[in-house]
Amino acid sequence: MNGAEAFIQTLKDCGVDVCFANPGTSEMQLVAAVDRTHGMRAVLGLFEGVVTGAADGYGRMADKPAVTLLHLGPGLGNGLANLHNARRAGSPVINMVGDHATYHRHHDAPLTSDVVGVAQPMSDWVRVSRSERDLAQAGAEAFAMAQSYPGKIATVVVPADHAWTEGSAAVAAPACSAPALAPDAALAAAAEALKSGEGPKALFLGGRALREDALVQAGRIAEATGARLIAETFAARHQRGAGRVAVEKLPYFGEQAQAYLAEFKTLVFCGTEPPVSFFAYPGKPSWLSPDGATIVRLASLREDALAALTGVAAALDAPAEAAPIQDATSFPAEPGKLTTASIGAVLNELLPEGAIVSDESATSGGAAYGMCAGAAKHDWLQLTGGSIGQGLPLAVGAAVACPDRKVIALHGDGGAMYTNQALWTMAREQLDVTTVIFNNGSYAILNIELMRVGVQNPGPKALSMLDLRNPAINWTRLSEGMGVPAVRVETTEEFRAALADALAHKGPRLIEAML
Repeated sequence: MNGAEAFIQTLKDCGVDVCFANPGTSEMQLVAAVDRTHGMRAVLGLFEGVVTGAADGYGRMADKPAVTLLHLGPGLGNGLANLHNARRAGSPVINMVGDHATYHRHHDAPLTSDVVGVAQPMSDWVRVSRSERDLAQAGAEAFAMAQSYPGKIATVVVPADHAWTEGSAAVAAPACSAPALAPDAALAAAAEALKSGEGPKALFLGGRALREDALVQAGRIAEATGARLIAETFAARHQRGAGRVAVEKLPYFGEQAQAYLAEFKTLVFCGTEPPVSFFAYPGKPSWLSPDGATIVRLASLREDALAALTGVAAALDAPAEAAPIQDATSFPAEPGKLTTASIGAVLNELLPEGAIVSDESATSGGAAYGMCAGAAKHDWLQLTGGSIGQGLPLAVGAAVACPDRKVIALHGDGGAMYTNQALWTMAREQLDVTTVIFNNGSYAILNIELMRVGVQNPGPKALSMLDLRNPAINWTRLSEGMGVPAVRVETTEEFRAALADALAHKGPRLIEAML
Protein backbone atom coordinates (compact mmCIF):
# COMPACT_ATOMS: atom_id res chain seq x y z
CA MET A 1 0.00 0.00 0.00
CA ASN A 2 0.99 3.60 -0.39
CA GLY A 3 0.52 5.91 2.59
CA ALA A 4 -2.88 7.16 1.48
CA GLU A 5 -4.26 3.65 1.02
CA ALA A 6 -2.98 2.56 4.43
CA PHE A 7 -4.47 5.66 6.03
CA ILE A 8 -7.95 5.23 4.50
CA GLN A 9 -7.98 1.47 5.14
CA THR A 10 -7.08 2.08 8.78
CA LEU A 11 -9.98 4.50 9.13
CA LYS A 12 -12.33 2.00 7.49
CA ASP A 13 -11.14 -0.75 9.85
CA CYS A 14 -11.88 1.61 12.75
CA GLY A 15 -15.49 1.95 11.54
CA VAL A 16 -15.26 5.19 9.54
CA ASP A 17 -17.24 4.63 6.35
CA VAL A 18 -18.14 8.11 5.06
CA CYS A 19 -15.84 10.74 3.56
CA PHE A 20 -17.22 14.25 3.03
CA ALA A 21 -14.85 15.73 0.46
CA ASN A 22 -13.72 18.87 -1.31
CA PRO A 23 -10.26 17.86 -2.57
CA GLY A 24 -7.60 19.56 -4.67
CA THR A 25 -4.42 18.56 -6.49
CA SER A 26 -2.44 17.76 -3.33
CA GLU A 27 -5.12 15.25 -2.26
CA MET A 28 -5.40 13.17 -5.46
CA GLN A 29 -3.72 10.15 -3.84
CA LEU A 30 -6.26 10.35 -1.01
CA VAL A 31 -9.07 10.57 -3.58
CA ALA A 32 -7.74 7.44 -5.27
CA ALA A 33 -7.43 5.67 -1.91
CA VAL A 34 -11.05 6.42 -1.02
CA ASP A 35 -12.01 5.05 -4.44
CA ARG A 36 -10.12 1.80 -3.82
CA THR A 37 -11.36 1.22 -0.26
CA HIS A 38 -14.42 -1.01 -0.28
CA GLY A 39 -17.26 0.36 1.84
CA MET A 40 -15.99 3.95 2.08
CA ARG A 41 -18.70 6.30 0.79
CA ALA A 42 -17.59 9.56 -0.83
CA VAL A 43 -19.90 12.59 -0.58
CA LEU A 44 -18.83 15.71 -2.48
CA GLY A 45 -19.49 19.20 -1.14
CA LEU A 46 -19.00 22.25 -3.34
CA PHE A 47 -17.73 24.37 -0.44
CA GLU A 48 -15.63 23.30 2.53
CA GLY A 49 -18.14 24.71 5.01
CA VAL A 50 -20.65 22.21 3.62
CA VAL A 51 -18.13 19.41 4.10
CA THR A 52 -17.31 20.24 7.71
CA GLY A 53 -20.93 20.99 8.62
CA ALA A 54 -22.05 17.69 7.12
CA ALA A 55 -19.42 15.87 9.16
CA ASP A 56 -20.85 17.59 12.24
CA GLY A 57 -24.40 16.48 11.44
CA TYR A 58 -23.22 12.96 10.72
CA GLY A 59 -21.31 12.80 14.02
CA ARG A 60 -24.27 14.09 16.04
CA MET A 61 -26.55 11.37 14.66
CA ALA A 62 -24.16 8.43 14.16
CA ASP A 63 -22.15 8.97 17.37
CA LYS A 64 -19.03 8.14 15.39
CA PRO A 65 -16.84 10.24 13.09
CA ALA A 66 -16.92 10.71 9.37
CA VAL A 67 -13.72 11.93 7.74
CA THR A 68 -13.44 15.17 5.79
CA LEU A 69 -11.07 15.66 2.86
CA LEU A 70 -9.86 19.27 2.57
CA HIS A 71 -7.38 21.06 0.31
CA LEU A 72 -4.39 22.57 2.09
CA GLY A 73 -4.61 25.42 4.60
CA PRO A 74 -6.97 27.65 2.58
CA GLY A 75 -9.44 24.80 2.06
CA LEU A 76 -9.37 23.99 5.76
CA GLY A 77 -9.80 27.70 6.47
CA ASN A 78 -13.00 27.76 4.43
CA GLY A 79 -14.40 25.01 6.66
CA LEU A 80 -13.42 26.43 10.04
CA ALA A 81 -16.73 28.08 10.99
CA ASN A 82 -18.60 24.79 10.98
CA LEU A 83 -15.69 23.04 12.70
CA HIS A 84 -16.15 25.63 15.44
CA ASN A 85 -19.81 24.60 15.69
CA ALA A 86 -18.88 20.91 15.71
CA ARG A 87 -16.31 21.43 18.46
CA ARG A 88 -18.79 23.31 20.62
CA ALA A 89 -21.33 20.53 20.04
CA GLY A 90 -18.91 17.79 21.07
CA SER A 91 -19.21 16.11 17.68
CA PRO A 92 -16.73 13.45 16.54
CA VAL A 93 -14.98 14.56 13.33
CA ILE A 94 -11.73 13.51 11.62
CA ASN A 95 -10.19 15.96 9.16
CA MET A 96 -7.59 14.86 6.63
CA VAL A 97 -5.98 17.93 5.17
CA GLY A 98 -3.53 17.67 2.31
CA ASP A 99 -0.28 19.60 2.27
CA HIS A 100 2.54 20.08 -0.20
CA ALA A 101 5.16 17.35 -0.46
CA THR A 102 7.77 17.81 2.25
CA TYR A 103 10.53 18.59 -0.27
CA HIS A 104 8.31 21.17 -2.02
CA ARG A 105 7.40 23.31 0.98
CA HIS A 106 10.61 25.32 1.06
CA HIS A 107 9.87 26.63 -2.43
CA ASP A 108 6.96 28.64 -0.94
CA ALA A 109 4.47 27.87 -3.72
CA PRO A 110 1.35 30.06 -3.86
CA LEU A 111 -0.79 27.72 -1.71
CA THR A 112 1.86 27.16 0.95
CA SER A 113 0.53 28.02 4.41
CA ASP A 114 0.81 27.13 8.07
CA VAL A 115 -1.73 24.30 7.98
CA VAL A 116 -1.20 23.40 11.63
CA GLY A 117 -1.68 27.03 12.61
CA VAL A 118 -4.96 27.13 10.67
CA ALA A 119 -6.17 23.86 12.22
CA GLN A 120 -5.37 24.40 15.88
CA PRO A 121 -8.05 26.93 16.92
CA MET A 122 -10.93 24.69 15.77
CA SER A 123 -9.38 21.27 16.53
CA ASP A 124 -8.97 19.40 19.80
CA TRP A 125 -5.97 17.51 18.39
CA VAL A 126 -3.68 18.10 15.40
CA ARG A 127 -1.08 15.71 14.00
CA VAL A 128 1.25 15.96 10.98
CA SER A 129 2.28 12.61 9.55
CA ARG A 130 6.02 11.93 9.72
CA SER A 131 6.29 9.39 6.90
CA GLU A 132 4.25 7.15 4.64
CA ARG A 133 4.40 4.41 7.30
CA ASP A 134 3.41 6.83 10.07
CA LEU A 135 0.35 8.05 8.18
CA ALA A 136 -1.77 4.99 9.03
CA GLN A 137 -0.78 5.29 12.69
CA ALA A 138 -1.86 8.93 12.62
CA GLY A 139 -5.24 7.80 11.30
CA ALA A 140 -5.68 5.32 14.13
CA GLU A 141 -4.75 7.96 16.69
CA ALA A 142 -7.14 10.43 15.09
CA PHE A 143 -10.00 7.96 15.37
CA ALA A 144 -9.30 7.32 19.05
CA MET A 145 -9.19 11.05 19.71
CA ALA A 146 -12.35 11.84 17.71
CA GLN A 147 -14.25 9.08 19.50
CA SER A 148 -13.34 10.47 22.95
CA TYR A 149 -16.59 11.20 24.79
CA PRO A 150 -18.74 12.83 23.57
CA GLY A 151 -16.64 13.59 20.48
CA LYS A 152 -13.65 15.69 19.45
CA ILE A 153 -12.22 17.31 16.34
CA ALA A 154 -9.07 15.45 15.22
CA THR A 155 -7.07 16.83 12.30
CA VAL A 156 -4.36 14.97 10.38
CA VAL A 157 -2.14 16.91 7.96
CA VAL A 158 -1.04 14.70 5.05
CA PRO A 159 2.03 15.77 3.03
CA ALA A 160 1.52 14.66 -0.57
CA ASP A 161 4.70 12.56 -0.71
CA HIS A 162 3.64 10.60 2.36
CA ALA A 163 0.38 9.83 0.57
CA TRP A 164 1.88 8.57 -2.69
CA THR A 165 4.97 6.75 -1.40
CA GLU A 166 4.69 2.93 -1.37
CA GLY A 167 5.65 0.69 1.53
CA SER A 168 2.96 1.33 4.16
CA ALA A 169 0.28 -0.88 5.72
CA ALA A 170 -2.93 -0.42 7.67
CA VAL A 171 -2.66 -0.60 11.45
CA ALA A 172 -5.04 -2.11 13.98
CA ALA A 173 -7.97 -0.11 15.25
CA PRO A 174 -7.15 1.37 18.65
CA ALA A 175 -8.99 0.71 21.88
CA CYS A 176 -11.08 3.79 22.65
CA SER A 177 -11.05 5.14 26.17
CA ALA A 178 -14.14 4.96 28.37
CA PRO A 179 -15.95 8.24 29.06
CA ALA A 180 -14.60 10.25 31.96
CA LEU A 181 -16.82 10.03 35.04
CA ALA A 182 -17.91 12.88 37.25
CA PRO A 183 -16.29 12.65 40.70
CA ASP A 184 -18.26 10.93 43.46
CA ALA A 185 -18.10 14.16 45.41
CA ALA A 186 -19.91 15.98 42.59
CA LEU A 187 -22.68 13.36 42.57
CA ALA A 188 -23.07 13.63 46.34
CA ALA A 189 -23.12 17.43 46.22
CA ALA A 190 -25.75 17.44 43.47
CA ALA A 191 -27.97 14.96 45.30
CA GLU A 192 -27.71 16.90 48.56
CA ALA A 193 -28.42 20.25 46.90
CA LEU A 194 -31.44 18.93 45.04
CA LYS A 195 -32.81 17.12 48.10
CA SER A 196 -32.17 19.67 50.83
CA GLY A 197 -31.72 23.00 49.08
CA GLU A 198 -34.24 25.69 49.91
CA GLY A 199 -36.48 27.37 47.38
CA PRO A 200 -36.95 26.55 43.69
CA LYS A 201 -34.40 24.16 42.17
CA ALA A 202 -33.38 23.43 38.60
CA LEU A 203 -31.45 20.69 36.87
CA PHE A 204 -29.84 22.38 33.87
CA LEU A 205 -29.03 20.01 30.99
CA GLY A 206 -26.84 20.13 27.90
CA GLY A 207 -24.75 17.89 25.65
CA ARG A 208 -25.48 14.17 26.04
CA ALA A 209 -27.75 14.91 29.02
CA LEU A 210 -30.45 15.73 26.44
CA ARG A 211 -30.48 12.21 24.99
CA GLU A 212 -33.51 10.09 25.81
CA ASP A 213 -31.82 7.67 28.22
CA ALA A 214 -30.25 10.51 30.21
CA LEU A 215 -33.52 12.44 30.23
CA VAL A 216 -35.26 9.47 31.84
CA GLN A 217 -32.80 9.70 34.74
CA ALA A 218 -33.22 13.48 34.90
CA GLY A 219 -36.98 12.95 35.03
CA ARG A 220 -36.58 10.54 37.93
CA ILE A 221 -34.55 13.18 39.77
CA ALA A 222 -37.21 15.80 39.03
CA GLU A 223 -39.91 13.50 40.37
CA ALA A 224 -37.93 12.93 43.57
CA THR A 225 -36.95 16.53 44.22
CA GLY A 226 -39.40 18.81 42.46
CA ALA A 227 -36.58 20.32 40.42
CA ARG A 228 -37.45 21.84 37.07
CA LEU A 229 -35.59 20.57 34.01
CA ILE A 230 -34.04 23.24 31.75
CA ALA A 231 -32.12 22.76 28.50
CA GLU A 232 -29.28 24.92 27.26
CA THR A 233 -30.35 27.42 24.61
CA PHE A 234 -28.78 25.68 21.59
CA ALA A 235 -28.57 21.93 22.06
CA ALA A 236 -26.42 19.71 19.86
CA ARG A 237 -29.08 17.01 19.83
CA HIS A 238 -32.23 17.06 21.94
CA GLN A 239 -34.46 13.97 21.83
CA ARG A 240 -37.96 15.27 22.46
CA GLY A 241 -41.63 14.85 21.59
CA ALA A 242 -44.78 13.35 23.08
CA GLY A 243 -44.04 10.58 25.56
CA ARG A 244 -40.50 11.73 26.34
CA VAL A 245 -39.36 13.66 29.40
CA ALA A 246 -40.36 17.31 29.01
CA VAL A 247 -37.66 19.96 29.32
CA GLU A 248 -37.91 23.74 29.34
CA LYS A 249 -35.51 25.86 27.27
CA LEU A 250 -33.41 28.79 28.44
CA PRO A 251 -34.25 31.96 26.44
CA TYR A 252 -31.63 33.37 24.07
CA PHE A 253 -31.46 37.02 25.08
CA GLY A 254 -29.36 37.55 28.18
CA GLU A 255 -31.75 39.70 30.21
CA GLN A 256 -34.62 37.29 29.47
CA ALA A 257 -32.46 34.35 30.53
CA GLN A 258 -31.42 36.14 33.71
CA ALA A 259 -35.06 36.87 34.58
CA TYR A 260 -35.99 33.27 33.76
CA LEU A 261 -33.39 31.94 36.21
CA ALA A 262 -33.84 34.60 38.89
CA GLU A 263 -36.19 32.57 41.11
CA PHE A 264 -33.92 29.55 41.48
CA LYS A 265 -31.98 29.06 44.69
CA THR A 266 -30.25 25.87 43.53
CA LEU A 267 -28.89 25.12 40.05
CA VAL A 268 -27.25 21.81 39.15
CA PHE A 269 -25.51 21.63 35.77
CA CYS A 270 -25.03 18.43 33.78
CA GLY A 271 -23.45 18.23 30.32
CA THR A 272 -22.87 21.96 30.20
CA GLU A 273 -21.59 24.94 32.17
CA PRO A 274 -23.53 27.79 33.82
CA PRO A 275 -24.91 29.97 31.02
CA VAL A 276 -23.54 33.35 30.01
CA SER A 277 -24.93 35.94 27.62
CA PHE A 278 -24.03 35.24 23.99
CA PHE A 279 -22.64 38.76 23.66
CA ALA A 280 -21.78 41.69 25.89
CA TYR A 281 -24.20 44.63 25.91
CA PRO A 282 -23.86 48.04 27.55
CA GLY A 283 -25.32 47.87 31.05
CA LYS A 284 -26.54 44.27 30.71
CA PRO A 285 -25.28 41.16 32.51
CA SER A 286 -22.88 38.57 31.16
CA TRP A 287 -23.28 36.04 34.01
CA LEU A 288 -26.88 34.80 34.04
CA SER A 289 -27.21 32.65 37.16
CA PRO A 290 -28.78 34.45 40.14
CA ASP A 291 -26.49 35.95 42.77
CA GLY A 292 -26.44 33.87 45.92
CA ALA A 293 -27.78 30.71 44.31
CA THR A 294 -26.12 27.39 45.10
CA ILE A 295 -24.40 26.20 41.92
CA VAL A 296 -23.26 22.60 41.54
CA ARG A 297 -21.36 21.38 38.49
CA LEU A 298 -22.43 17.74 38.33
CA ALA A 299 -20.83 16.80 34.99
CA SER A 300 -19.12 18.75 32.23
CA LEU A 301 -19.62 18.22 28.51
CA ARG A 302 -16.66 15.81 28.63
CA GLU A 303 -17.96 13.70 31.54
CA ASP A 304 -20.51 10.89 31.19
CA ALA A 305 -23.90 12.59 31.61
CA LEU A 306 -25.92 9.38 31.74
CA ALA A 307 -23.71 7.88 34.45
CA ALA A 308 -23.82 11.11 36.47
CA LEU A 309 -27.61 11.43 36.33
CA THR A 310 -28.07 7.73 37.06
CA GLY A 311 -25.80 8.06 40.09
CA VAL A 312 -27.72 11.05 41.45
CA ALA A 313 -31.06 9.28 40.90
CA ALA A 314 -29.75 6.28 42.84
CA ALA A 315 -28.44 8.47 45.66
CA LEU A 316 -31.88 10.05 45.95
CA ASP A 317 -33.64 6.66 45.78
CA ALA A 318 -35.68 8.29 43.01
CA PRO A 319 -38.89 6.68 41.73
CA ALA A 320 -38.57 4.39 38.72
CA GLU A 321 -41.02 6.49 36.72
CA ALA A 322 -39.76 9.76 35.29
CA ALA A 323 -41.66 13.05 35.26
CA PRO A 324 -42.72 15.35 33.75
CA ILE A 325 -43.70 13.50 30.58
CA GLN A 326 -44.52 15.57 27.52
CA ASP A 327 -48.15 15.34 26.42
CA ALA A 328 -49.14 15.27 22.77
CA THR A 329 -50.20 18.73 21.64
CA SER A 330 -51.89 20.39 18.70
CA PHE A 331 -52.40 24.01 17.75
CA PRO A 332 -54.80 25.77 15.40
CA ALA A 333 -53.09 27.01 12.26
CA GLU A 334 -54.65 30.32 11.34
CA PRO A 335 -55.69 30.30 7.67
CA GLY A 336 -54.58 32.97 5.25
CA LYS A 337 -51.28 34.82 5.20
CA LEU A 338 -48.40 32.65 6.41
CA THR A 339 -46.89 33.44 9.82
CA THR A 340 -44.21 31.85 11.94
CA ALA A 341 -46.93 30.64 14.30
CA SER A 342 -48.89 28.92 11.54
CA ILE A 343 -45.67 27.27 10.30
CA GLY A 344 -45.10 25.95 13.82
CA ALA A 345 -48.65 24.65 14.09
CA VAL A 346 -48.42 22.80 10.76
CA LEU A 347 -45.02 21.32 11.66
CA ASN A 348 -46.45 20.07 14.93
CA GLU A 349 -49.30 18.45 12.99
CA LEU A 350 -47.23 16.81 10.23
CA LEU A 351 -43.85 16.04 11.84
CA PRO A 352 -43.30 12.31 11.27
CA GLU A 353 -42.23 9.91 13.99
CA GLY A 354 -38.45 9.73 14.15
CA ALA A 355 -37.88 12.96 12.21
CA ILE A 356 -34.60 14.86 12.57
CA VAL A 357 -34.92 18.65 12.61
CA SER A 358 -31.88 20.76 11.75
CA ASP A 359 -32.81 24.18 13.08
CA GLU A 360 -31.09 27.39 12.05
CA SER A 361 -34.26 29.39 11.73
CA ALA A 362 -33.04 32.25 13.96
CA THR A 363 -35.78 34.75 14.80
CA SER A 364 -38.43 32.94 12.74
CA GLY A 365 -38.20 29.51 14.31
CA GLY A 366 -39.04 30.07 17.96
CA ALA A 367 -42.70 29.19 17.45
CA ALA A 368 -41.83 25.98 15.62
CA TYR A 369 -39.49 24.83 18.39
CA GLY A 370 -42.04 25.50 21.11
CA MET A 371 -45.03 24.07 19.26
CA CYS A 372 -43.21 20.87 18.29
CA ALA A 373 -42.43 19.93 21.90
CA GLY A 374 -45.55 17.75 21.88
CA ALA A 375 -45.23 16.48 18.30
CA ALA A 376 -44.28 12.90 17.43
CA LYS A 377 -40.92 11.81 18.85
CA HIS A 378 -38.02 13.47 17.03
CA ASP A 379 -34.45 14.76 17.36
CA TRP A 380 -33.86 18.52 17.28
CA LEU A 381 -30.38 19.77 16.27
CA GLN A 382 -29.42 23.39 16.88
CA LEU A 383 -26.71 25.97 16.21
CA THR A 384 -24.60 25.04 19.23
CA GLY A 385 -21.55 27.13 18.32
CA GLY A 386 -23.53 30.13 17.06
CA SER A 387 -21.70 30.45 13.72
CA ILE A 388 -24.38 30.72 11.04
CA GLY A 389 -24.42 28.63 7.86
CA GLN A 390 -24.67 25.31 9.68
CA GLY A 391 -28.26 24.22 9.16
CA LEU A 392 -28.19 22.94 5.56
CA PRO A 393 -24.86 21.07 5.86
CA LEU A 394 -25.96 19.63 9.20
CA ALA A 395 -29.07 18.27 7.47
CA VAL A 396 -26.86 16.66 4.79
CA GLY A 397 -24.81 14.84 7.41
CA ALA A 398 -27.84 13.76 9.41
CA ALA A 399 -29.49 12.35 6.28
CA VAL A 400 -26.34 10.39 5.37
CA ALA A 401 -26.15 9.00 8.91
CA CYS A 402 -29.87 8.12 9.09
CA PRO A 403 -31.13 7.36 5.58
CA ASP A 404 -34.39 5.85 6.84
CA ARG A 405 -35.43 8.94 8.79
CA LYS A 406 -36.97 12.11 7.41
CA VAL A 407 -34.79 15.21 7.89
CA ILE A 408 -36.33 18.68 8.01
CA ALA A 409 -34.07 21.75 7.79
CA LEU A 410 -35.56 24.97 9.12
CA HIS A 411 -33.44 27.90 7.98
CA GLY A 412 -33.40 31.66 7.88
CA ASP A 413 -32.80 33.12 4.44
CA GLY A 414 -29.65 35.04 5.37
CA GLY A 415 -27.84 32.20 7.11
CA ALA A 416 -28.76 29.73 4.37
CA MET A 417 -26.88 31.80 1.79
CA TYR A 418 -23.62 30.97 3.58
CA THR A 419 -23.83 27.31 2.54
CA ASN A 420 -26.54 27.07 -0.11
CA GLN A 421 -24.24 24.68 -2.03
CA ALA A 422 -25.52 22.00 0.36
CA LEU A 423 -28.65 21.82 -1.78
CA TRP A 424 -26.54 20.51 -4.66
CA THR A 425 -25.17 17.74 -2.44
CA MET A 426 -28.72 16.85 -1.34
CA ALA A 427 -29.71 16.49 -5.00
CA ARG A 428 -26.59 14.57 -6.01
CA GLU A 429 -26.98 12.07 -3.15
CA GLN A 430 -30.80 12.09 -3.28
CA LEU A 431 -30.93 12.76 0.44
CA ASP A 432 -34.32 12.71 2.13
CA VAL A 433 -34.25 16.32 3.33
CA THR A 434 -37.12 18.79 3.28
CA THR A 435 -35.80 22.34 3.62
CA VAL A 436 -38.02 25.20 4.77
CA ILE A 437 -36.54 28.64 4.11
CA PHE A 438 -38.05 31.39 6.26
CA ASN A 439 -37.81 34.25 3.75
CA ASN A 440 -38.25 37.57 5.52
CA GLY A 441 -35.73 39.40 3.33
CA SER A 442 -33.37 40.39 6.13
CA TYR A 443 -30.93 39.42 8.84
CA ALA A 444 -33.80 39.95 11.26
CA ILE A 445 -31.82 38.99 14.35
CA LEU A 446 -29.30 41.76 13.63
CA ASN A 447 -32.04 44.36 13.38
CA ILE A 448 -32.95 43.38 16.93
CA GLU A 449 -29.32 43.39 18.06
CA LEU A 450 -28.79 46.87 16.61
CA MET A 451 -31.32 48.20 19.09
CA ARG A 452 -30.07 46.03 21.96
CA VAL A 453 -26.53 47.42 21.79
CA GLY A 454 -27.95 50.93 22.06
CA VAL A 455 -27.73 52.22 18.49
CA GLN A 456 -30.27 55.03 18.18
CA ASN A 457 -31.85 56.05 14.87
CA PRO A 458 -29.68 53.93 12.55
CA GLY A 459 -29.20 55.49 9.14
CA PRO A 460 -29.70 54.02 5.67
CA LYS A 461 -26.15 52.65 5.40
CA ALA A 462 -26.50 50.72 8.66
CA LEU A 463 -29.92 49.36 7.72
CA SER A 464 -28.75 48.40 4.24
CA MET A 465 -26.17 46.04 5.77
CA LEU A 466 -28.99 44.04 7.37
CA ASP A 467 -31.37 44.01 4.40
CA LEU A 468 -31.63 41.21 1.79
CA ARG A 469 -34.28 42.71 -0.51
CA ASN A 470 -32.04 44.60 -2.92
CA PRO A 471 -32.04 42.41 -4.90
CA ALA A 472 -34.48 39.90 -3.43
CA ILE A 473 -33.19 36.32 -3.23
CA ASN A 474 -35.41 33.85 -5.08
CA TRP A 475 -34.89 30.61 -3.19
CA THR A 476 -37.23 28.63 -5.41
CA ARG A 477 -35.12 29.32 -8.49
CA LEU A 478 -31.86 28.94 -6.59
CA SER A 479 -32.97 25.52 -5.30
CA GLU A 480 -34.14 24.33 -8.70
CA GLY A 481 -30.82 25.46 -10.17
CA MET A 482 -29.11 23.15 -7.67
CA GLY A 483 -31.36 20.24 -8.64
CA VAL A 484 -33.80 20.34 -5.69
CA PRO A 485 -37.51 20.70 -6.55
CA ALA A 486 -38.94 23.78 -4.84
CA VAL A 487 -42.17 25.65 -4.27
CA ARG A 488 -42.91 29.14 -2.91
CA VAL A 489 -45.80 29.47 -0.44
CA GLU A 490 -47.51 32.53 1.00
CA THR A 491 -50.49 31.10 2.93
CA THR A 492 -51.00 28.52 5.65
CA GLU A 493 -52.98 26.35 3.26
CA GLU A 494 -50.18 26.39 0.68
CA PHE A 495 -47.59 25.57 3.31
CA ARG A 496 -49.54 22.61 4.69
CA ALA A 497 -50.02 21.19 1.19
CA ALA A 498 -46.37 21.69 0.26
CA LEU A 499 -45.04 20.15 3.49
CA ALA A 500 -47.40 17.18 3.27
CA ASP A 501 -46.31 16.56 -0.31
CA ALA A 502 -42.61 16.83 0.54
CA LEU A 503 -42.92 14.45 3.49
CA ALA A 504 -44.83 11.95 1.36
CA HIS A 505 -41.93 11.57 -1.07
CA LYS A 506 -38.33 10.45 -0.67
CA GLY A 507 -35.61 12.80 -1.75
CA PRO A 508 -34.85 16.50 -1.37
CA ARG A 509 -37.48 19.23 -1.51
CA LEU A 510 -37.42 22.93 -0.65
CA ILE A 511 -40.28 25.14 0.53
CA GLU A 512 -39.74 28.89 0.37
CA ALA A 513 -41.99 30.32 3.08
CA MET A 514 -42.67 34.00 2.37
CA LEU A 515 -43.03 35.99 5.60
